[in-house]
Amino acid sequence: MYWILGSLLFLVLLFLFFVFPAVRRHPHREVLKNRFIAHRGLHDADRPENSLSAFAAAKAAGYTIETDVHLTADGEVVVFHDDTLTRMCGVNGVVEESTLAELKALRLKNSDECIPTFAEFLELVDGTVPLLIEFKVHGGNTVPLCEAVERILADYKGEYIIQSFYPPVLHWYRKNRPAVCRGQLSAPFLNENFAHILSGCLLFNVIARPDFVSYDHMGANHPCRRLCTVLGALPVGWTFHSQKEIDAHRADFEGFIFEGFTPQ
Repeated sequence: MYWILGSLLFLVLLFLFFVFPAVRRHPHREVLKNRFIAHRGLHDADRPENSLSAFAAAKAAGYTIETDVHLTADGEVVVFHDDTLTRMCGVNGVVEESTLAELKALRLKNSDECIPTFAEFLELVDGTVPLLIEFKVHGGNTVPLCEAVERILADYKGEYIIQSFYPPVLHWYRKNRPAVCRGQLSAPFLNENFAHILSGCLLFNVIARPDFVSYDHMGANHPCRRLCTVLGALPVGWTFHSQKEIDAHRADFEGFIFEGFTPQ
């Protein structure tokens, strides 16, 4: 009997060790707390997502801005969400397999705007509102992507925090830039492969030790997400498409990533 209880206790402690977020309470979490965060800028039919016009609108409205970064084939950092160029630019191709010049020749959906570089994005925002930067890893390029982004951020004076679905990004920041506030993106990947299921259960926190967890609001009741909140991770929800959705989850999250409407 005692060995059974001992084994169960060991398993519980081991699970907690894997799922535990950062013990610290990073002060930059305040840029998320009780904040509305504009997903890929304040975009609409006239302003494409992740465009300079969408970022300018979010800046003017005073929202924290969420955006995405990719590394190009020639080592430049651009602001773009998808891995492929099909949806936003109407051409076949992969961001990481394209040079900056090739990407700059394209236009974002139904507009005359091109894909911004990360440096252009930072110059536009100029420290006026906080930034939530999501890292898009492709082909295991975690280290060169993180290094390239940090080189650009070295002289930036505004507030920023980082997040990613990929725990190695958070591990890189934990090891190389521990002063930066970091967040684990996740969702209840119940019908995906085993690695995704583990990610949905936040078991990769053992290498990431995130300051906050940014979770699909549809999975707000996932027990591991709730446990991480109890253990101290700031809870952020994505992506809200209506005021009704936000109001339904006021008790679940402290930060709200939104798009397609003006939150109250």
